[in-house]
Amino acid sequence: MSKPILVAVAWPYANAEIHVGNISGAYLPADIFARYHRLLGNQVLMVSGSDAHGTPITVRADSESKSPEEIYSHYHEGFLKLFVDLGITYDLFTTTHSDNHFNVAQTVFNRLLENGFLYREIEQQWYSSKSNRFLPDRYIEGTCYLCGYDEARGDQCDSCGHILDGKKLLQPRSKTGDKSLELRETEHYFIDLVKLSDQISHYLSTDKSHWRANVLKPSLYTVDEIGLHGRAITRDLDWGIPVPLDGWDDKCLYVWFEAVIGYLSASIEWASNNNEPFSWHQWWYNDDCLSYYFIGKDNIPFHAVIWPAELIGVSQLSGDDLSTKLNLPYDVPANEFMNLEGEKISGSRNWAVWGLDVVERYGADAVRYYLTVNMPETKDTDWSWSDFQQRNNDQLVATWGNLVNRVLNFAYKNFDAKVPDPKKLRNEDQTLLNTINQGFDEIGRLIELVKMRQALQEAFRLASDVNKYLEDQAPWFTIKSDLDAASKSIYTALRAIDSLKIVFSPFLPFSSEQLHVYLGYKGSLFGDQSIRNVQDKRWSRSLLEYSHKGATGLWKPSELPVGQEIHKPDTLFQKLDEEIIEQEMSRLGD
Repeated sequence: MSKPILVAVAWPYANAEIHVGNISGAYLPADIFARYHRLLGNQVLMVSGSDAHGTPITVRADSESKSPEEIYSHYHEGFLKLFVDLGITYDLFTTTHSDNHFNVAQTVFNRLLENGFLYREIEQQWYSSKSNRFLPDRYIEGTCYLCGYDEARGDQCDSCGHILDGKKLLQPRSKTGDKSLELRETEHYFIDLVKLSDQISHYLSTDKSHWRANVLKPSLYTVDEIGLHGRAITRDLDWGIPVPLDGWDDKCLYVWFEAVIGYLSASIEWASNNNEPFSWHQWWYNDDCLSYYFIGKDNIPFHAVIWPAELIGVSQLSGDDLSTKLNLPYDVPANEFMNLEGEKISGSRNWAVWGLDVVERYGADAVRYYLTVNMPETKDTDWSWSDFQQRNNDQLVATWGNLVNRVLNFAYKNFDAKVPDPKKLRNEDQTLLNTINQGFDEIGRLIELVKMRQALQEAFRLASDVNKYLEDQAPWFTIKSDLDAASKSIYTALRAIDSLKIVFSPFLPFSSEQLHVYLGYKGSLFGDQSIRNVQDKRWSRSLLEYSHKGATGLWKPSELPVGQEIHKPDTLFQKLDEEIIEQEMSRLGD
């Protein structure tokens, strides 16, 4: 039976371009997962948007003497173009800087306050006398007091993954270079995580065998060993969502608190855009729904601990639309980091492979392929240009692309551009097709476990099986002496390729769509679908919408009809010369 699947994807800070580490960390695995479940026939809602209020935006705005809105708008538009070009199929990619998100975030704040999970407290916070303002935690860097990492942020350590108290950082310094820091008192609202800790611990301890160890272990350690404490959810800021209370005009909701609410607000916005204002309920109130949160490992505490705390706290009030128990994350399949040529990716040093740039030069599917086979699912991985070139040529081109090209070209030339009639299949023909058919279950199982690397490797193993079958049957030679045998071999290979087209489509959607046309099918492999960058006239902003109809229930073996006309194929993938390695290495660090 069809089930609702929520695919919630990390919200990129709109302060810098997206690089391949970001793509492999969250956006691409989420898209593969969503595409598979749509083909399976499930009701998928995939949402995200630009995080417009994070401190990184205001830091860049200060450095460029621009307004935060100018910075956010510029990078937001770049995100939309990248996701269209790369084929990332968000049902809605929106922004936290919208009336809808403001309203939902402020509603969540009020509900937590009414439920007794917020309290006011005066705390000390770093203050810059030079700029005459309090500095948000991400303006502060220093040495982690838990593990000794010397580039920890004021709110979190990327090395040990723990949430930090910025006041305790050793050797604190400002990202702006200001050394005249002092601690001053200021009043804020805090979420009472102590009051919620038993429920969070119970949530993390119940049926989480499907969670990755790099997510579950540190989350349980944070809750049960270190212990939770109240955490400020407001800050002295002038860029963000205002605190919805009288007398708090100079403060905004803290970005870490309101950004995760975006998954809920985006779902509500999507429903409104589709003129079905309550349809978001099936992904948030339905016990059958499975909610997956695709993030990088630096966001684990906020999605495995903080966001569940907010959802639990909101769900304990009766009498309005947020009163029913909201669904907690079913899984948080956080990826590790991708490095570049053995070093940490650094935008400031231009030590990065930028998404828009690499897709434009090498094509979406070549990039999607390499990022998937190299995806940092359980440990950090490395983008290597020599590895990119070699894998592209040895697997994408040689194993899959050449298989498609030689079989379709042979059928086009020797069987009147039609699928030949095999009459009765031989045992070896049926054995291959059975192997391919069984692959749907195994690859689907791996995708459902969010093991994308293994799933794609299994798909290539099946392609290799087809190549081995053709080597054994050699229709290019038998056609001269035994037309019937050659017909059986080519028909079997075409059926296998048609099935593999579906299997590869979540990973390689553009070439799979191209192959769908070559095989003589009418219309799109993905049904009536489009990914659009549209202008939202209500709020004067751009957003991304993916419309997909009639593309469900296709995760099944080929039923390629005998006699169907096929088209002369073009090359699916380009072979790359070794020269690109030196060329690309010379671009780094410019």
